[in-house]
Amino acid sequence: MLGPVDIAVLVAFLASAIVIGLVAGGKTKTLDAYLLGDRDLPWWVILGSIVATETSAATVLSVPGESFGTAGMRFLQLPLGYMLGRLAIVRFLLPLYFRGELNTAHEVLRDRFGPAVQRAAALLFLVARTLGDGLRLFLAALVFHKLSGLPLAWSVVVTGVVTIVYTVLGGLRSVVWNDCLQLVIYLLGGIVAVFVIVARIPGGWAAAREFAAAGDKLRVFDFSLDPSDPYTFWAGLVGGAVLSLGTHGTDHMMVQRYLSARGHRDAARALVTSGVVVFLQFALFLGIGVLLAAFHHLGGEAAPARPDEVFATFIIRHFPADTGLIGLLLAAILAAAMSTIASSLNASASSMIHDLWLPLRGASGRSAPLSAEAALGLTRQLTVAFGLVQIAVGVAAARIDATVVSRALTIAGYSSGLLLGVFALGVATRRVGQEAALLGAAAGLVALLTVQFVLPAQGVRIAWPWYALIGATVTIVAGIAASAVFPRRTDG
Repeated sequence: MLGPVDIAVLVAFLASAIVIGLVAGGKTKTLDAYLLGDRDLPWWVILGSIVATETSAATVLSVPGESFGTAGMRFLQLPLGYMLGRLAIVRFLLPLYFRGELNTAHEVLRDRFGPAVQRAAALLFLVARTLGDGLRLFLAALVFHKLSGLPLAWSVVVTGVVTIVYTVLGGLRSVVWNDCLQLVIYLLGGIVAVFVIVARIPGGWAAAREFAAAGDKLRVFDFSLDPSDPYTFWAGLVGGAVLSLGTHGTDHMMVQRYLSARGHRDAARALVTSGVVVFLQFALFLGIGVLLAAFHHLGGEAAPARPDEVFATFIIRHFPADTGLIGLLLAAILAAAMSTIASSLNASASSMIHDLWLPLRGASGRSAPLSAEAALGLTRQLTVAFGLVQIAVGVAAARIDATVVSRALTIAGYSSGLLLGVFALGVATRRVGQEAALLGAAAGLVALLTVQFVLPAQGVRIAWPWYALIGATVTIVAGIAASAVFPRRTDG
């Protein structure tokens, strides 16, 4: 349970998020400022936001569980692939976003294919973000519930409401500056955790290092060809690169950050440097998992049944009470969750207004333009609406089995591979039109559902880093094949 000092630390963190929102809100007078920070954000702020946004509470809690188990440090092969994917984005996709004054990633698809593909991509993005981030909100609230004693549903509501408030107040400026603060907090929390765990290990650093070496937990590279193992060199380099191409190259939540930069060069610098920071961040939390394995093995304490619960369990049982450290770690976990959720809310409102509402309003024949004040007000209302839906998803997840939550998160991740396939059809081909691209994406979705649910029943298992590659490849091949039946119209 939280003591008075821990509560004070946690309240200070939550209050600081709202204060940043209030300060940022003073500079948010237009829709462009609200959604893109007037396209004038420093590259290092965008860097911090990229890293914090891709780091959810599930990452902070689950990554130590991976190295605690059989994966060890082999997980680090994935961020190597992530770096390769970032370099490909800078070379092939980033230039597309700086041709003219784009507002969303999906407008590139509109210009290439037409409005139907833009709307389909936006809907896929909105569904995936709302479902996935609602479940991530639940996972963060679960730890909040265990540490604070607050009922689980109320833990979801408190985390969600604070995130909604600072996002609505300051828009993207509030989101990215809060992301930077939250990045510092959860990295600081991780560093503190390292020293607390080592202090509990009989023999300290030397014993932990000897245990890790003897247990083969420090090995990084594994050149096995087993497609069911997610932590091989090939799954990390190839699967991780394609996954990063999808999540960072076509997901509007990330693309929105590039569009807020002062130019193409600043966006590229932020994206590439973020890969280095992510690698170091993963090394930190994987190291925590290895230390926790040493603690349980050498100290003789039984570990939780689920490896992804080992870090949270250690915090609850062994962090010194009422010193502020438990409050700091809880703030770190909430920071990781809130950074992702806030980015999701702002990006979802952006996509809804620019990809769906304004285009459909214009197509309906209502010629009167929406005033700047009205557009800004509507976008704030949409931000609140998406936030409330994500809270509802988080509350509903409390009634669902953990395995179902895990599978739902995987399904929510399908969008990266499908959107990457559609973008590839647009960039690399000229013959594929709107109908063929949509059919290709539908085929990609069927392929991913087959890989996750049908093949395992037949004894065939494919590791999750390959999902984005499979989804993108099937989308591309099916789209090209469909273009023979549905050729691209010269007018579209």
